[in-house]
Amino acid sequence: MVGLRDCSIIATPPEGRSAIQTMVTPYAEETIERAIRDELARGGQVFFVHNRIDTLPAMQALLQRLVPECRSGIAHGQMPERTLEAIMMRFLERHFDLLLCTTIIESGLDIPSANTIIINHAETFGLAQLYQLRGRVGRSVQQAYAYLLIPGDLLLSETARKRIEALEEFSELGAGIHLASRDLEIRGAGNLLGSQQSGHIASVGFDLYCQMLEEAIRTVRGEEVLPRIEPELRLEVQGYLPETYVDSEAQRLEIYRRCALLTEPAALEALRQELQDRFGPPPPAVERLLLVIEVKLLARQLFLERIEQRGLEVLLTFHPQTPVEPHRLLQWLQTTAPRFRFHSERVVRMPLPHTTAEARLALLKKRLQQLHVDASM
Repeated sequence: MVGLRDCSIIATPPEGRSAIQTMVTPYAEETIERAIRDELARGGQVFFVHNRIDTLPAMQALLQRLVPECRSGIAHGQMPERTLEAIMMRFLERHFDLLLCTTIIESGLDIPSANTIIINHAETFGLAQLYQLRGRVGRSVQQAYAYLLIPGDLLLSETARKRIEALEEFSELGAGIHLASRDLEIRGAGNLLGSQQSGHIASVGFDLYCQMLEEAIRTVRGEEVLPRIEPELRLEVQGYLPETYVDSEAQRLEIYRRCALLTEPAALEALRQELQDRFGPPPPAVERLLLVIEVKLLARQLFLERIEQRGLEVLLTFHPQTPVEPHRLLQWLQTTAPRFRFHSERVVRMPLPHTTAEARLALLKKRLQQLHVDASM
């Protein structure tokens, strides 16, 4: 993540393998019954994870009542080794349709005929545990399903909600690295370079911590470290994600988070296409949001510390280490804005036309694009 070690990512799944469909749902007997019957109807087997040894018999009785024809067995870590081995072999040989178990199945199992897993009280598990448990199904070309049963969204802690949402979001094949990164963000990383697992990462945030670490490593290597500019935008136009476009608050917050982390125009365009595919054509408020982000990305590339719009003019404040050479800046201003003037040594005052607010913002973006092209020549 920070360049200290090389990293290779295996992103190509085995041939014919499909992503596990992950569903987060409140606990309901109807959901459990339907999931089990659907799997049995296609000749498959089911894992049911219930991580409370003392209530496993009661849960088995409940499952027997819901689906009487389903043959089930119990497995947990307190069983004698030989007994546990016999249970697992019987399940593998399909003497059981359903294995009611604890997290003992978390790793080491490869049973292609088991393609549905139901995890009770999923909010009590860690993200790595949930990822490993989900990986017990989908070991063949059959479509696999994972049901994460929770007591109800209002009863979840903030951390548990983030874990569940992460697992639901990153369900595609090869998403392990993304889940690991999100888990690191949720739990915190401590002092990455020290001997103690503690540090100040929580006080500065995970992303900023990684940026600071990257800059420190580049400095040690003798590489040039340019200042990291975070432009301040004060524009008359602002955008947002309407509830009518993205109805889930969690999804809106996640999209806002991704917008804040964008660094390249290509990534912004990819996000625009994703929004189009998932939610339909963006409404004007979303188009304005994307336009503001595009202006911010251009400002960052030009080392603009601040863009402040005052009516029909805009003030551009350049960082002292801007890559824009003075003669390029003068040439650009004379070409695009003949009535410009310097407000101070590093601040340029540029007029805007009498048009709509959106049109003025679009023109500002066009002018910054022209300056970026001139500066890179």
